[in-house]
Amino acid sequence: MLLTILTILLPFGALLAGWQLDGKSSDNPDGASLAPGLALDLQGGTQVILKAVTSDGSEVTPEAMEEAIGVIRQRVDANGVTEAEIAAQGSQQIVVEIPGEVDDETVALISKAAQMKFRPVLTIGNPTPTVQPSADPSASGDADDEAAGDEAAEGESAEDGSTEGEEAPGGFTEEEIAEQEAAVEAATDASDLSQITPSVQAAFDELDCTDPQNLQGGGGDRPDLPLVTCDQTGIAKYVLGPVEVDGTDLSSASSGLVPNSNGTVSNVWGVTLDLNSDGARDFRETTERLFPLESPRNQFAIVLDALVVSAPSINDPITNGQAVISGSFTQSSAATLANQLSFGSLPLTFQVDGQNQISATLGSEQLQRGLIAGLIGLALVVVYSLFQYRTLGLLTVASLVVAAAMTYVTIALLSWGIGYRLSLPGVAGLIVAIGFTADSFIVYFERIRDELRDGRSLRLAVQRGWVRARRTIYAAKAVNLLSAVILYFMTVGGVRGFAFTLGLTTIIDVMVVIWFTHPVMELIAKVPFFRDGHKASGLSPDRLSSPPRYRGAGQFTGRTSAGTEDEVVPEPERELVSAQSARPAPRVTEDGRRMTIAERRAAERKAAAGSADAAQPAQNEEKH
Repeated sequence: MLLTILTILLPFGALLAGWQLDGKSSDNPDGASLAPGLALDLQGGTQVILKAVTSDGSEVTPEAMEEAIGVIRQRVDANGVTEAEIAAQGSQQIVVEIPGEVDDETVALISKAAQMKFRPVLTIGNPTPTVQPSADPSASGDADDEAAGDEAAEGESAEDGSTEGEEAPGGFTEEEIAEQEAAVEAATDASDLSQITPSVQAAFDELDCTDPQNLQGGGGDRPDLPLVTCDQTGIAKYVLGPVEVDGTDLSSASSGLVPNSNGTVSNVWGVTLDLNSDGARDFRETTERLFPLESPRNQFAIVLDALVVSAPSINDPITNGQAVISGSFTQSSAATLANQLSFGSLPLTFQVDGQNQISATLGSEQLQRGLIAGLIGLALVVVYSLFQYRTLGLLTVASLVVAAAMTYVTIALLSWGIGYRLSLPGVAGLIVAIGFTADSFIVYFERIRDELRDGRSLRLAVQRGWVRARRTIYAAKAVNLLSAVILYFMTVGGVRGFAFTLGLTTIIDVMVVIWFTHPVMELIAKVPFFRDGHKASGLSPDRLSSPPRYRGAGQFTGRTSAGTEDEVVPEPERELVSAQSARPAPRVTEDGRRMTIAERRAAERKAAAGSADAAQPAQNEEKH
């Protein structure tokens, strides 16, 4: 029971502690709040209209628009905003709708240009901050960093996913920038480790690529200086040299099966790059310099939105302007990287065409109606539970209250911890969960009633009923959870909000049944009011004894204990039914085991035969 109390109280304590120590305010909009965060349709927000334009006057393709939406979505999500809506409008406009108020910094972030650059790799490290920075600023990191670099060089010719990044944490002072400019000026080439100045090394040591804030993108890096940044997936961090090939020199990128050295097509997926004349010249000079270097300095990083998309190693100098990136690709991941490269090769920028406030009037009205529908459904569940289970139905009501409280606190904690926002479809998922939650309690109570009908005490009925009900509950909830997971990953938009709350309430439902309903039922079994089967308890023997018995072929025997109408019984069996009613056969064996159907029928026949033998002498006396 102590575990039950802790399970219920700990989330409340965590939320209250967060509210006191990190409360939400105008200075701390991401702090904890006692109320869950609301999505765009319930709270309203800000609409930002962006126009995609190219500096060279080239056409913005639909593929480039899709990739631009992906870049902006990653920036918004990594900035701690959820339930944002991002969609194309026409051939050049992108509409971004964000819940709540949006500051100028967020608008600037989502409207920054995202262009591709090719930089040489100077060093690679683990994604977490380094505890003891290296004393040698030109060192490539500790042993763990070298291991991470080897892994990135061997296992990642390229990685799939969205492409975003960030400058070194906190930026640099003017003195540090001057120091870096001097180091680059004195370096023999872009791969010279002397470019890792103390300020660059410190930024590299402090960078935490497991923090989503460092994966939000937005560019801002200077092409003529080293860059400290993360891999797009957050699995590694890099120090990169100055830009050597610009993305605008990339003519095209396509995915497909990579040909072998003899010209035949292999079964390995890869990405083929075609560069223009300027890009081919720069690429040849760079790859000829990188090829003989040690790992990881023989890698050429592809950077989009200031985040490393891929850092393939150079196996041979590329002199013809056609490069092939191969590795652990699938057809899908190769196509994704090709799209990112094609998008990054465009000189694409975003202009803010408009910024408007969105009202939540319609969403608030729908929310009110949804809450009314939920309250009606909850009231019907309560009425049914009290009618069907009498006082025992109060345990159903208490379990629903506990489940609702845990759900509320969990959503509030998620709003604080990961920026989750409750949308109108999410509210619909909570309403639907009322019936699913009550179903678990009904299954449990009916199993207990079955055990009582078999002649067991309430204490034993609770124990055996729980074992039988638990399997059914787990199976049903597994189906619900599987449906929610499939919906979440196979859909977009509001349906994902519905799936999330449905899956969350399913997990909480199982927790409540295990850690609240069942332990309380064990305590109830010791209370005389329920143990002795009071008529108002819902466990009265008058309501549970002698139920209709199924005899097969759609036929039942006798009359129910509650005095309902006789069941339809074939004429030849009425005499047998009468005998059985007078002397009901047991439904459990002498050792307490539940009878099988064959054993029960044999017992019924024996009971009927005994009743007939007892009635025969009385009939003979009447004849005399």
